[in-house]
Amino acid sequence: QVQLVESGGGLVQPGGSLRLSCAASGRIFSINTMGWYRQAPGKQREWVASTTSEGRSDYADSVKGRFTISGDFSKNMVYLQMNSLKPEDTAVYFCNRVARLRAGSSWTYVWGQGTQVTVAS
Repeated sequence: QVQLVESGGGLVQPGGSLRLSCAASGRIFSINTMGWYRQAPGKQREWVASTTSEGRSDYADSVKGRFTISGDFSKNMVYLQMNSLKPEDTAVYFCNRVARLRAGSSWTYVWGQGTQVTVAS
């Protein structure tokens, strides 16, 4: 069974920085995309950033220029460097993988349980 575990969340003042990490355990045959999503209280989960095995990275407009995603596909690790944090970045941050768990299986989403990021003075 594949599990993703996020770490690095916490409380930070506006303008501060945090670096989130997401480690995976269990067998994954191949990974197409690694990404980060977030969910603020009372809101739907929203996409933040993703990076593909072909080296493409994309960002939501709300974080572009402030957040940087990086992935190590050989180690199945993904990171999110968050700079210039704002109170509206407060949310639970989830990492995910778009992956094939076995040879010949369909692509599936694998999710972590999330890490809380709170931006407040």
